[in-house]
Amino acid sequence: MTSELLDRALVEEATKKSGLIWVQGGVSALDGDAQGAPARALWHVWHEGAACVVGDGPGEQPLPGLVDGGDAVVTVRSKDKGGRIVAWTAKVVETAPGSPEWEGAVAELKGKRLNAPDGDEMPERWRRECRVLRLEPQGTTAPLPSDSQAARPVPTPATTRRPIPAALPRLLRRKRR
Repeated sequence: MTSELLDRALVEEATKKSGLIWVQGGVSALDGDAQGAPARALWHVWHEGAACVVGDGPGEQPLPGLVDGGDAVVTVRSKDKGGRIVAWTAKVVETAPGSPEWEGAVAELKGKRLNAPDGDEMPERWRRECRVLRLEPQGTTAPLPSDSQAARPVPTPATTRRPIPAALPRLLRRKRR
């Protein structure tokens, strides 16, 4: 019983303090037997005993593999060093828009959402176009893996690398003189 309480406290404290969690949906157990999507980094808030996330709408984070009633594995990293602290299984619960659970989670999420294009209209957009999920801890924590678990990045149309403009080297040389 004491071990279970310590695990629960570790999950809560680590998840509260981390601004980013890695979530893999469609996972049947902590051994990594995944039928779903690869793990994704998600921003979240800890609210009433669960990690709450919003996504799957225009301009919001994707939530592939996270289905209502399904399982997920959540890996929490250290906010300062970025290393893994704890991994735990979660039950995915989709909150109904307008319900007290949804309203409470959205109030917390709204305060943490960075660079929102619509400010005060954001909760209404989330109600229409997004899903708000609770990742509720189940059972105990898992031992952390000994390998790096590095994986190829998920394909995306976003890019930061483009060819430099042809005139840029000349412009930079001119400024040095």
